[in-house]
Amino acid sequence: MIKNLTLSLVSIAALYSSPCILSTSLGGQVAHSAEQKPAQNVKQKTAESIKVPAMRNRVYSQLARAQKLADEGNGLEGFDVLDDVQDRIDTLNSYERAMLWNFYGFMYYGNDDVASAIDSFKRVVNEKAIPLSLRVSTLYSMSQLFMQQQNYEQTLDYLTQWQALNSKPLTSNQHVMFAQAYYQNKEYPQSLTHVSNAIELAESTKDIPKENWLILQRANYFELKQPKDVSNVLESLVRYYDKPKYWIQLGGMYGEIGEESKQLAVMESAWHAGYITESANIINLAQLYLYHNVPYKTATLLWEAMESGTIFADERNLDMLAQAYLAAKNDDNAIPVLIRASTIADTGKFDASLAQAYLNLEQWQLASDSADQAIKRGGIERLGNMYLIKGMAFFNLARFDESLSAFAQAQKLPESEKTAKQWYNYVEREQGVQQRLAMLNKI
Repeated sequence: MIKNLTLSLVSIAALYSSPCILSTSLGGQVAHSAEQKPAQNVKQKTAESIKVPAMRNRVYSQLARAQKLADEGNGLEGFDVLDDVQDRIDTLNSYERAMLWNFYGFMYYGNDDVASAIDSFKRVVNEKAIPLSLRVSTLYSMSQLFMQQQNYEQTLDYLTQWQALNSKPLTSNQHVMFAQAYYQNKEYPQSLTHVSNAIELAESTKDIPKENWLILQRANYFELKQPKDVSNVLESLVRYYDKPKYWIQLGGMYGEIGEESKQLAVMESAWHAGYITESANIINLAQLYLYHNVPYKTATLLWEAMESGTIFADERNLDMLAQAYLAAKNDDNAIPVLIRASTIADTGKFDASLAQAYLNLEQWQLASDSADQAIKRGGIERLGNMYLIKGMAFFNLARFDESLSAFAQAQKLPESEKTAKQWYNYVEREQGVQQRLAMLNKI
């Protein structure tokens, strides 16, 4: 937005005494003398060589009076004074006409009539014999007004005209204005060039680039499908502004470009800093821990988040927590989680995991019971494993016939056929040994 559109009596006096002085323009542009030093650009010297007529006292008095009325809040009376001057338009020289339209433009803008302000400023630059400083400032003001109107093509048109006459290097803010207009006009390479120049100018003087400049640079890289550069900009946003959202976004971008170790480091740092509070980001960090083979941290993170109510203890999250405990060889903690998940699941998936956990803990009957429950409820990926677990559990309970029956069932399934056959032969031999021992004990 363009704000603070004002004219002062001082600027009017300066204009009257020296016609080549720039009036105050939109956006708080600083008034400066049009007298040029010898080292200035040739194109500006050429433009200044146009003979500019002087402003006569009677015109100056009327313009000063209109401004005074406007400054005192009597805008309508100020317009009446300008209208009186306009009634004698044929008697005005080009500079006087330009200043009349200039005053109309500023007063229209003060009344929030941007369309009329633009029309008035167009009339200013249509005058031929006016100071270069006035032409330059008016072109820039018009570009700002068109930007405010979201007319980006016209913004760029007038910015280009302004730059052609401007002898000074662009400031950071001017680069950013170009960048914003180019971005809105979907000309991303040009926008990127200007916003990068603005950032480099700031950093060259040890200043911190403005946050919205970096955001605009990031947006351009994103549109140009350059994720590595998006990551670099996010690193700057983290370094300069240290906001939680930038840490999260940086972690996501590291994942996108395949730098998972950096992704984990950033997300873990954000967690310890208290920046990760949303459930989706907690789940993301938990998955990263699992991916990097640190299941204990996954389990700790998920358990604390569930206990605090930050994430729901739904089937998906309970599954991840249980798998983390199992991967960390902590079956004791996995079992209550699996039992809880089993009560809300529609299949025997968690019963199957329970059967394995109980088997690991040598709780043979519970292992067999859970395997039976998994088979009964169905929906498990490797049915043969449940029969293998039943066979092993019964074997350790010295219930050889039931063990052999379970292994016989497992042999019927391709995924467990080979293992089941080996176990069947082993149990059969052990059963024979036990039977012979029993007979010897009876003698």
